[in-house]
Amino acid sequence: MSIESIRDALPAFARDLKLNLTTVLATPELTPAQRWGAALSAAVAARNPELVAAVESDAAQHLDAAGRDAARAAAAIMAMNNVYYRFTHLVEDADYGRMPARLRMNVIGNPGVPHLDFELWSMGVSAINGCGMCMASHARAVTEKGGSKEAVQAVVRIAAVVNAVAVALEEARRTEALPAAA
Repeated sequence: MSIESIRDALPAFARDLKLNLTTVLATPELTPAQRWGAALSAAVAARNPELVAAVESDAAQHLDAAGRDAARAAAAIMAMNNVYYRFTHLVEDADYGRMPARLRMNVIGNPGVPHLDFELWSMGVSAINGCGMCMASHARAVTEKGGSKEAVQAVVRIAAVVNAVAVALEEARRTEALPAAA
């Protein structure tokens, strides 16, 4: 399974996604490792096993094992943080924001890849999960670590397309437009 096979299998209603998938994974604003780490973390966050397998297969050409683990770690830690910090923001009670989270987040300090890359991947996952507080924090961290606003936008575009591809694949399965995954 590869991204090309996923792209080729997308049904007609997702033709824009076919084009976008190719385009976002070639964005010049990011290094190949940043692009593929963003795609892998987004695929994990989008929770489609077929898509995760395809992205992981292609990402192996651009990310070593530590990079692939860090991308999965970004999806995992943001799955927790995005829920917690979205709550503290949306509850509209400043007391919750002042309380210690008491959640382990050691991987953020030692992700096993450059901190800039991990911040970018966390940004993409936070966009999928809809945590405004986390998105703002990661956008600031990216620029503080030398990244650009264009890099942030590129990662969010990758996350948006990967998430949309996961939705299209699930809908295609539901309507039996595609055969079941092997």
